[in-house]
Amino acid sequence: MTTKSKKTKSAGRFGSRYGKKVRDKIVGVEEKQRKKQKCPFCNKLGVKRLSKGIWKCSKCNKKFASDTYHLEE
Repeated sequence: MTTKSKKTKSAGRFGSRYGKKVRDKIVGVEEKQRKKQKCPFCNKLGVKRLSKGIWKCSKCNKKFASDTYHLEE
């Protein structure tokens, strides 16, 4: 089984399957969803994705539902 490398990033787990365009799109989405987002309540960077559409701010401890992969700015 192949491991992810610096060049392929998180899509390295797919190896050569599915095509380059699809793997590049997945890398973009996964990078956005794993970054800390700006909280709509306290306007600080601290919101983390718990699951699909469920977000929690580590600063003000609010848990809320919003977009699936990343919060719009």
